[in-house]
Amino acid sequence: MTELKYKRNFCITAHIDHGKSTLSDRLIQKARIIDERQMKNQILDNMDIERERGITIKSQAVTIPYHAKDGHDYELNFVDTPGHVDFSYEVSRAIASCEGALLLIDATQGVESQTVSNMYMAMEQDLTIVPVINKIDLASADVEGTKHQIDHDLGLDSSDALAVSAKTGEGIDDLLEAIVTKFPAPEGNAEAPLQALIFDCNYDEYRGVVVHIRVMEGRIKSGDVIRLMGRNAEYKVEQVGVFKIKFEETGILEAGDVGYVIAGIKTVSDVTVGDTITTVANPAAEPLPGFKEVKPVVFSSIYPIDSNDYEELKESMEKLKLNDASLVYEKDNSLALGNGFRCGFLGLLHLEIIQERLERDFDQVVIFTAPSVRYKVKPAGKEQIWVDNPADYPEGKIESSEEPYIDASIITPSEYLGSIMELCRMKRGTQKNMQYLDEKRVELTYDMPLAEVLFDFYDKLKSFSRGYASFDYELTDYRTTDLVKIDILINGKPVDALAQLCYRPSAVARAKVVCERLKGEIARQQFKIAIQGAIGGQIISRETVNPVRKDVLAKCYGGDVTRKRKLLEKQKAGKKRMFMAGEVELPQSAFLAVLREKEDN
Repeated sequence: MTELKYKRNFCITAHIDHGKSTLSDRLIQKARIIDERQMKNQILDNMDIERERGITIKSQAVTIPYHAKDGHDYELNFVDTPGHVDFSYEVSRAIASCEGALLLIDATQGVESQTVSNMYMAMEQDLTIVPVINKIDLASADVEGTKHQIDHDLGLDSSDALAVSAKTGEGIDDLLEAIVTKFPAPEGNAEAPLQALIFDCNYDEYRGVVVHIRVMEGRIKSGDVIRLMGRNAEYKVEQVGVFKIKFEETGILEAGDVGYVIAGIKTVSDVTVGDTITTVANPAAEPLPGFKEVKPVVFSSIYPIDSNDYEELKESMEKLKLNDASLVYEKDNSLALGNGFRCGFLGLLHLEIIQERLERDFDQVVIFTAPSVRYKVKPAGKEQIWVDNPADYPEGKIESSEEPYIDASIITPSEYLGSIMELCRMKRGTQKNMQYLDEKRVELTYDMPLAEVLFDFYDKLKSFSRGYASFDYELTDYRTTDLVKIDILINGKPVDALAQLCYRPSAVARAKVVCERLKGEIARQQFKIAIQGAIGGQIISRETVNPVRKDVLAKCYGGDVTRKRKLLEKQKAGKKRMFMAGEVELPQSAFLAVLREKEDN
């Protein structure tokens, strides 16, 4: 085993698209832990969806050897983390297993909003932070300007910043040397009772649950009987080892090590991320402080297209939950769509990723209902309740309702300032602060309802700023709002899966958009179909799908007009009877059309 003083644990963290995964590729390539023929871009991103979108969703750990200039061999454990705000929970867990953080900054973009929040996250865990300026090979790179931002915006010492190109490999040798010299060695005593923090886990079809751990104290080896302190469950260790792209069995992990444990844990719900592992023979006195429990902010229901596939969907959700500890779900039921699940997500991108993973990894064809946030609602004369599902919205008089607000931080080039301020105003934002970071960039801080960010805010922000503005937010508190439930009626019958909760002044516009989209999706019948939006008993919007008209007069060549009129009256009476018995079938595309984020202007 490598001595403790020759180990380094660090993570690579940054704003989205600043080159974390590419830098991971170069470090792995330098260490030569895999053959050049097996090397590929984004090697740690092992989901197809990560490669296609060019984003990291799951944190991935890897152990690499490094021979330093001081002549010693070091063992470097590092974690490549996601950059998107929706996956900041993944980042917080990865950070807890490290002593240092490489804070990556794009030399062409400079410091962005997620850079700042990731830095604060690392500071909260007392990590040593080394700023790294990436993409210096690009013609538009501004290294000196970025160093000024590191001093001014982050308050870090820019003289410590390392300039690298993760793409070409320039500066990687200096970076590896800095990791060894600037990051502290992990602390811990291998002879103490075992305390190992579970920071992630994933499901393997053949071996069950693979638990990712950081050993804080003591040692763990194959054959040990371990206890998960949070659940008080005991298991026998089958295999322990480290991550070298694939799992590499070592037989033992000691204080300061990052690795994996396989212990015949069969069911998905038996492992809690943030739990502490100890041995039964020599147990630790108390567990390590875990992670604060993740709180979902966006809610939506998932239903299988075919109600017979419910059991398959249930199994898929259980497996997905293991690989994504931030996913929260419970059983749900809809008159229109049958049995399904009510799910909580960390944001809209998180919702999209879950939808794609269900379809790709588990071959599930599913319908998602319109996303919603969680409201506090107080019905007249009753206790206050939480409502995130329109179906749970109480009938009758409502005394008060409150919605979640966020503290939104936007960093934008100053030429787009006007249009972004107008966008925030349209989204009911209240400006708290405006600060010029330098002559070209402005930081805006807004109080804004989370519900307004859900649908198309991020898309519009990117289009208004030509992709240059960056956005980060955190939940602050709940404030009073005027909330209503919009029911969508098809031929007078409400469709519960299409109901939405909405701010009253926006209700008419929202209902109108939903009705228009449904009109384009519902097939014409032999009778007229009314699509209506309603609040309580009041209709606030309407669209009509006109009937298909059969030409009943085709066989009349001339002749008396009364004969034609008689045929038309007969057709009208037939349609009336059909309308009274007619049930409208809603296609899957109708539900998806309502969910399309881009508003039709």
